[in-house]
Amino acid sequence: MTQPIRIKDHEKDARLVRARVVFGAFLVVGLIGVLIARLYFLQVIQYDYHSTLSENNRVHVQPIPPTRGLIFDRNGVVVADNRPSFSLSMTRERSGDWQQVLDVIVEVLQLTPEDRVIFEKRMKQGRRPFEPVPILFELTEEQIARIAVNQFRLPGVEVVAQLVRHYPQGPHFAHSVGYMGRINEKELKTLDPVNYSGTHHIGKTGVERFYEPELHGQVGYEEVETNARGRVLRVLKRTDPVPGKDIVLSLDIKLQEAAEMALGGRRGAVVALDPNTGEVLAMVSQPSFDPNLFVTGISFKAYAELRDSIDRPLFNRVLRGLYPPGSTIKPAVAIAGLDAGVVTASSRVYDPGYYMLPNYDHKYRNWNRTGDGYVDLDTAIMRSNDTYFYDLAHKLGIDRLSAYMGKFGLGQKVSLDMFEESPGLMPSREWKRATRRQAWFPGETLILGIGQGYMQATPLQLAQATALVANKGIWNRPHLAKTIEGEKPVDDNPIPDIVLRDPSDWTKVNHGMQQVMHGARGTARKAAIGAQYRIAGKSGTAQVVAIKQGEKYDRTKVQERHRDHALFVGFAPADDPKIVVAVMVENGESGSGVAAPVVRQIMDAWLLADDGRLKSEYGGPPSSTEVTASEE
Repeated sequence: MTQPIRIKDHEKDARLVRARVVFGAFLVVGLIGVLIARLYFLQVIQYDYHSTLSENNRVHVQPIPPTRGLIFDRNGVVVADNRPSFSLSMTRERSGDWQQVLDVIVEVLQLTPEDRVIFEKRMKQGRRPFEPVPILFELTEEQIARIAVNQFRLPGVEVVAQLVRHYPQGPHFAHSVGYMGRINEKELKTLDPVNYSGTHHIGKTGVERFYEPELHGQVGYEEVETNARGRVLRVLKRTDPVPGKDIVLSLDIKLQEAAEMALGGRRGAVVALDPNTGEVLAMVSQPSFDPNLFVTGISFKAYAELRDSIDRPLFNRVLRGLYPPGSTIKPAVAIAGLDAGVVTASSRVYDPGYYMLPNYDHKYRNWNRTGDGYVDLDTAIMRSNDTYFYDLAHKLGIDRLSAYMGKFGLGQKVSLDMFEESPGLMPSREWKRATRRQAWFPGETLILGIGQGYMQATPLQLAQATALVANKGIWNRPHLAKTIEGEKPVDDNPIPDIVLRDPSDWTKVNHGMQQVMHGARGTARKAAIGAQYRIAGKSGTAQVVAIKQGEKYDRTKVQERHRDHALFVGFAPADDPKIVVAVMVENGESGSGVAAPVVRQIMDAWLLADDGRLKSEYGGPPSSTEVTASEE
């Protein structure tokens, strides 16, 4: 059956076409209206917002890091300054594929894969957006030229001139001034993000760290106009930074060098103080290291050599070295006994070469096995008689002994501006119960009286305890900063002076310490031969390894690094002290034979003029440069 032929309806097709045309026209008009509305919204209603956003893309605020304050010794010699240097910086947001850019840098500068690892590590450290990150320091002229030639391959990379910390004295002040290093992620979280904008280094140790707020200064800013590639076209506005404050230290470079020379390359520590002010005149920890290595980043190999060295050059022996003080604390123990009333200057103890507690058969040996006979306070200090101080410690008891030693600064931090200082350990009955869960035994009190046992002290604490004997109990906390921008540091937490019932007790102990150096039987009399001034001193020996009861110390049977430490403390002139010195020579064995000569050399360097005579301000004759009243 055939289908009927459909007749085309032209009218209907025309109406459909007209409807589609109208619909399309309305759609086009509608879209144009939406576009016009959007343009109106963006360009009229939101004009202020987008114009500001555009301006911000064109105008940038760049931080200007302040110039770090300089550090001088007491004579004006620069010990820490700022040296101009060229570094290579990279802004990750402007570098695109920054990993590839790092590869190009390594290729252009012909660096090693290890350098590439370091660069990537620095780029991944915490930072602020659009902040350039220094990745390579102290560029040579050839490296700068290579970067310039290949600049088109290095987007976001630029050569920047900046000031880098420099320590012209090298290792001399490494353990006191300290050093600067790159800011790590932990430090970045604690620093003021505004004031440290543009700053990539911070004080890590020593004076550099303690006085970081004073040395750093206040950041400045400048508004700059940049092009689409981020290159600066012009500076629109500038606020200058406030430079850091200059610090003058109490350290004396000549005395520092004299102390290092006196140590003679041996491992040890030296502290020299002015007892009247607390100023640290010299602070030596040997061996030392070059702090310049740490400023721009030390290599893995160089750091490993320092870290793993058996001599521990990075270890600050003055502030962190803990040693049994040995006989160097006997003057303080003598003061405790006199003030507590358990002995007088004329009290005598018979020394057969040992001491025995009542009802005990254990013998506590004197260093002089033959004994010194009847010994009074003066002789006990002069001879460093252990038996006398065993008896004195027993009479005092651990509670009073610990309390008095605490007054001399043992077991606590004594410095004003040395945050790395260890508090040491001054044991007590409560301390042992809390840490060892044991009762205190009488024999432990005896050995504490001669500076052995649990007691540990730093060379700085021994110097301060000696300074208190020198200036009759007046507390002047040791400090390194003499002035900060012309102002003296303030002690916000002063320690009370030691006030004795009879102030003449200071003089009695002082005399005994003079006998150590100048008495006929003084243990360190050889070190005072030819001295033009009176010295008050006390030697000490700190055991490294214990020896059996009744066994005599034999150096030939002990490894060199297991031999006793040698210590000596002293002050001079004895009647009007101007300098206090504490010396510790690791494994030096003899305090009077090894450490005492070191103390004498340091005192000579401070008290004697270039012609070898006592300086006039310390009681010597006027120098040839001084004008007398008759010559005027």
